[in-house]
Amino acid sequence: MDPLDSVDDATAAAVYRRLVRHLRHRTDAQNVDLMGLAGFCRNCLADWTQEAGGLDRDVARQAIYGMPYADWKAKHQGDATPEQLARMKDSVARNAPADPADAEAALDEALDESFPASDPPAITEPGRG
Repeated sequence: MDPLDSVDDATAAAVYRRLVRHLRHRTDAQNVDLMGLAGFCRNCLADWTQEAGGLDRDVARQAIYGMPYADWKAKHQGDATPEQLARMKDSVARNAPADPADAEAALDEALDESFPASDPPAITEPGRG
């Protein structure tokens, strides 16, 4: 069993909120840079929150950004450089497994281990965020 599965929901929720608050504080960490390094960003977190909670997209984004997305974008988001966009493209490509059959098998295994599934597909299917 993956040790992550032994983390109780209250702890996982607290960690999630701490991560979101950290990202709200670090407005200097641009989404394009997060995507370039880790293959996910604030928008991914909002999408995962939307999927998991059945929320409206704008509500989920406001939960992550702490304000309407358009306001955050106007205040904090700069123009991406060609280098940042290239890193992001390369990084996002690594989210998807080389063989789609591997992704399906991994998802089936993850769902079997966590049933009833509490994670939205974007968490258990790399590349959907």
